Amino acid sequence: MQKIDSYLGWKVDFADPPGAPAFCGPDSISWRVFKNPVALGIGGVAAVLLEFADARIRSGVWDHSTYKQDPIGRSQRTGMAAMVGVYGPQAAARRVIQGVTNMHARVQGETPSGEAYKALDVELLDWVSATAGWGFLTAYDRFVAKLTEEEKRRCYAEQAPVARLYGVQTLLHSDADFMAMLERLAPRFEPHPIVGEFLDIFQSSPGAIGLPKSLRRALAQASVSLLPPSVRTRLELGPDYDLSPFAAHALRGLGALAERIPIPSAPPSQACLRLGLPADFLYRSRSAQRRLLAGWTPPRDASAVAAE
Repeated sequence: MQKIDSYLGWKVDFADPPGAPAFCGPDSISWRVFKNPVALGIGGVAAVLLEFADARIRSGVWDHSTYKQDPIGRSQRTGMAAMVGVYGPQAAARRVIQGVTNMHARVQGETPSGEAYKALDVELLDWVSATAGWGFLTAYDRFVAKLTEEEKRRCYAEQAPVARLYGVQTLLHSDADFMAMLERLAPRFEPHPIVGEFLDIFQSSPGAIGLPKSLRRALAQASVSLLPPSVRTRLELGPDYDLSPFAAHALRGLGALAERIPIPSAPPSQACLRLGLPADFLYRSRSAQRRLLAGWTPPRDASAVAAE
């Protein structure tokens, strides 16, 4: 079943045009990681917590977006932008990224302490990109399937072309690069009621990734568990956010289940069809994927043919 999504009023068809390449390929680590909603949910919330630790980003998001009024819709739109960058045709990804950049160009203001900020400040762009990349990758590694250091480095490298389109200048090559960036920014981190409010919204919103409240709470706790201990302490996220062994086991089971169940209308499946692969390609075993790719020739890019 073909499904056409939209972002900021633009239609994004992950299944069309046939053969149009994405910035990553079907054999990439990124395609493996981003197909898993458990990794995206846990990693996405962890990324927001790391971003909200900085008053400039916290103020920019809370004062210049619909997060307070429509947290689920805002989160879904952010998730769609990420999906377009990983699975979408390159032309669609460029269009969406330019639209996001145009919106961010209008976002500026002052933090409660009077510090001026602009959403397009390079330091902020670098940090937002870093938290998202590290968050999704770490959540997948912790709660879905272990990744080797080489696989992690590959995934960071795969994210570089899209990050550059967003204006990112400091690219991650490893977890160590992320921790170095965190260390540089850590003196700016501070607790704030908005951090707790964000977590409360995530846990209480019925539409949050379609899960019951008990699992949403476990997801929030899992996200907090990803944070380096020093950041968690600085944000004053105490024992209420401790993840129990039982909840961690349940989330890992859910993550493993999501690895095996394709959603035909979702971007990962639709992107596989666009490139001439079965819709469930990413949900097959690694050996089955390798066999398919060994004899795979991507269809000629229909959009390029039309332009000739």
